[in-house]
Amino acid sequence: MATIRLISGLVLFVYVGTHLINHSWGLASMEALNFGREIFVTVWRSWPGTILLYGALLAHFILILWSLYNRRTFRVRVWEMAQILLGLAIPFLLAEHVLGTRGLNATFGVIDDYIYEILVLWVYAPEKGVVQTVLLVTAWLHGCAGLHFWLRLKPWYRACSPYLFAFAIVLPVTAIFGFVAAGREIKVLAESPVWLEDMTIHINWPNESAVIWVGRWKVMIWQICGGLLAAVVVARGLRWALERRRGMVRLTYPGGRVTQITPGITVLEASREAGIDHASVCGGRGRCSTCRIRLGEGREHVASASADEQKVLKRVGAPEHVRLACQLRPTKDLEVIPLLPANATPKDAHRKPARLQGSEREVAILFADIRQFTQFSENKLPYDVVFVLNRYFRAMGEVVNQTGGELDKFIGDGVMALFGANTTPEEGCRRALEAARRMSTALDDLNHALRADLDEPLRIGIGIHLGTVIVGEMGFSNAVSFTAIGDAVNTASRLEQATKEYTCQLIVSEQICRRAGVSLDEFPAHEIQIRGRNQPVKIRCIKKASDMAETKLELGRRSRRERGAAAE
Repeated sequence: MATIRLISGLVLFVYVGTHLINHSWGLASMEALNFGREIFVTVWRSWPGTILLYGALLAHFILILWSLYNRRTFRVRVWEMAQILLGLAIPFLLAEHVLGTRGLNATFGVIDDYIYEILVLWVYAPEKGVVQTVLLVTAWLHGCAGLHFWLRLKPWYRACSPYLFAFAIVLPVTAIFGFVAAGREIKVLAESPVWLEDMTIHINWPNESAVIWVGRWKVMIWQICGGLLAAVVVARGLRWALERRRGMVRLTYPGGRVTQITPGITVLEASREAGIDHASVCGGRGRCSTCRIRLGEGREHVASASADEQKVLKRVGAPEHVRLACQLRPTKDLEVIPLLPANATPKDAHRKPARLQGSEREVAILFADIRQFTQFSENKLPYDVVFVLNRYFRAMGEVVNQTGGELDKFIGDGVMALFGANTTPEEGCRRALEAARRMSTALDDLNHALRADLDEPLRIGIGIHLGTVIVGEMGFSNAVSFTAIGDAVNTASRLEQATKEYTCQLIVSEQICRRAGVSLDEFPAHEIQIRGRNQPVKIRCIKKASDMAETKLELGRRSRRERGAAAE
């Protein structure tokens, strides 16, 4: 159904768009306007065009009625309500226009070219011209809204949206100006009785019976559309009464919040009814996946997902017991946990690599921290502190990027970086060692560049350790980033702090040396006890990291294995 509604909507959007383009040709001349009409009519009044157009119109209207019946609540966002109201207004605005053009052409042989239309809408009944302008703008806005909330889920749409938005504004404006220009031209010509009489004969101007025919059919179409809307309202009321008799369903949300719903309502609609913020970028159409929930107690009573829902869940790599809130209609008590924040954006609808969703990885962790920076900051103006820190962060960040690492975060005056999240642990260890060596060199260069601003050179301590950690995107709202947690992170941080005790610039665990295949035997070896660990950690202390030999890195084209690891 969703696919039929989308395709029929696209057909109608193309029809309205080409109609507006045709109107725009009125800016050139009346001849250009009618020439454009010939092309327009050739396409849309052919048998294939007729079947496609009116089939799409009928299908779209029926599916709108079905969606109104199927919807359990009208507590929706403003844009959703605007789209619904605009869509419902179109059949009532459209009836007289279709009957007065194609209807009269097919039934009474009226030549409904632009001269005829402008005489009717601009000269004889300008109020009808206002109605038809409102119709075109209403249909265009309705289509643009639907197109926007479909395309916004596409990765490329954000970059193209400003241009598409400009086109959506410019086209109806030029169409209205084209109609006005043609109207003024015809109004001047209509002042000549001879020209007007010739056009009346040429057009085969509709007689009184034709006008009555249009009015009778317009009322009939209004009655049919209004009757169908009334039938939907009655059917909704009957369904509500029947569902209430079956009893209520309890939905439990995180924090113990409970809401009672009638069977058949979706979880997303239940959230809106209860005033619970729930993400839904596509408005509950089952396209974006941002409303997805994890099922808790009571999930054994839930019906299986439809094929369309399974397709969306598969696209985002959803694990077991995850469903779309806009598609799930509980019939028994159920516990649900929304998985995305209420302010989720379209990018959250795209599948993320498993490592961003949460996975275990063996990585090398590097911590670097400026020594005695508190004392430095107390003796400097805030501007100078920020200036020096940003220069330091830039220098260290560039080194991490150059050596294939990932900047995890800046903590105060410290830096945390991960190596090996997208490659092998061995290569990650080699990259971390080379990063430490280059950091030392970069710090010397920075101290030389800032010698006029520093009372004494900046000094840093660096700690590197290898271990299995949990990596993924963590945080809340705008403070979300890729990071790692685990015992290995704490150990690396402790090694960095230990550089003060051992009066050295770099401390590396033996695990790093062994897995990197690098010998640091020329540097002192020690054992350090880490809080929370039973066994001491064997380390190497390097007075100055730049004293290490350069580590050969594979920073060119990634191997197939690395690309596979990054995608997992």
